[in-house]
Amino acid sequence: MDRTAWARRILAVATLVGVLCTTGCATIVIGRPSSLQPSPADVPAGDVKIVGATNDPVDDLARNALADLQDYWSSTFPDVFGRQFKPLSGGYFSVDPGNVDPQQYPGGVGCGAQPLDAENNAFYCEAPRTAHSDSITYDRAFLAELADQFGRFIPSLVMAHEFGHAVQARVGSPQSSIAVETQADCFAGTWTRWVADGKAKHSRLRAPELDELLRGYLKLRDPIGTGTAAQSAHGSYFDRVSAFQEGFDNGAEACRDHFGPNRVFTQGRFRDNAEALSGGNAGYDELWGIIEKSLPTVWSQAFSDEFKKDFTKPSIDRFRGDAPACADDPDQQLVYCGSDKVVGIDENELAMPVYNDVGDFAVATAVAIPYGLSVRDQLGLSTDDDAALRSAVCLTGFYAAKVYQGEAGAAISPGDIDESVQFLLTYGRDRKVLPDAGLSGFQLVDLFRNGFLGGLKACDVGL
Repeated sequence: MDRTAWARRILAVATLVGVLCTTGCATIVIGRPSSLQPSPADVPAGDVKIVGATNDPVDDLARNALADLQDYWSSTFPDVFGRQFKPLSGGYFSVDPGNVDPQQYPGGVGCGAQPLDAENNAFYCEAPRTAHSDSITYDRAFLAELADQFGRFIPSLVMAHEFGHAVQARVGSPQSSIAVETQADCFAGTWTRWVADGKAKHSRLRAPELDELLRGYLKLRDPIGTGTAAQSAHGSYFDRVSAFQEGFDNGAEACRDHFGPNRVFTQGRFRDNAEALSGGNAGYDELWGIIEKSLPTVWSQAFSDEFKKDFTKPSIDRFRGDAPACADDPDQQLVYCGSDKVVGIDENELAMPVYNDVGDFAVATAVAIPYGLSVRDQLGLSTDDDAALRSAVCLTGFYAAKVYQGEAGAAISPGDIDESVQFLLTYGRDRKVLPDAGLSGFQLVDLFRNGFLGGLKACDVGL
């Protein structure tokens, strides 16, 4: 997927957006119900000066976020880094490239850049001995467009990411661009959790808005096929979402400790031109051969290594129309029938649309969820309650990790793990696909992430 021009800037937009959790970490209970929270008060313009700001709502959101970010890091920084947080010294700059009055910006904006250099962008300037170093600059018109697409919290999250770079400027940054950017996503996640818990004075976030935030990352990931060593690498969809959720779940200490040289990134280059031309997607018929080989390969090995027993693979039924008779609901599009040891997927209503709209590994992800119920069944665990669904999504993350690691008899392609995130966010809330367990898209992705990074021990299977 091609990135827009703004994303190729050296100081690309601060995108929207470890100690590994057990399955329960995705049970998010944040703050008080929105109906019980008092309406936040806007920060007076004189309290947080933003050069060039107007009465545009985006400037109000940015100002509120910046005030709350200062409060959060003033409180959190000493506990995490052992010293006081120094407020940004270079100021904040709001620009509308379509309506610039140069007289408002004596000396330019961050790093002494011209206002038009902020078009379709937002950036933190660290460069010492330049005008307006240690500052944040943003295109408010661009942030307003993002807010229209992904919700009104997005401008605040952009500020949080850029503030994460200011934290790095005070304590040191990771060595690679991709680690720098994803660590800033992680720092943004820690602040977002603080806001969601109702602790911010001026910013508010409702739990349903978290799904919108994750959807926004898809638009701002690096182009599929970008290598991790690329000069301005920001990360794959999964890399960025994972970093944000790590901060959200585990706090600033995780962001501090888990972005070293051994951190796993799923971004990667295409092996050859043929793979690039296909976008990394196998043909539809070929895909089913891959699925029917990789799933039993992974689980036979896991049963042998971890449970010291044999795994009996279920059959996979690609039905069309009503679900198999063993299913409780004929309209269900993903099923596991324990009595018949059958994993089923509706080919017309789910498999083919998912393949066409998202990609091949999204279909594998779909099948892997009821397959995970088969795993639980063979371990003598429940298969028909909320805990079973949580575990099955986590086990799907474990399966995806084994494919990524080359241990499933199938090769991974760039963007495949991103497709898992897309499937869960796009289809996971549909009761015909997954039973209603009261899980948000954010929580489903978090469960998948836990299995991918934490392994079987994260998935509630008795280890």
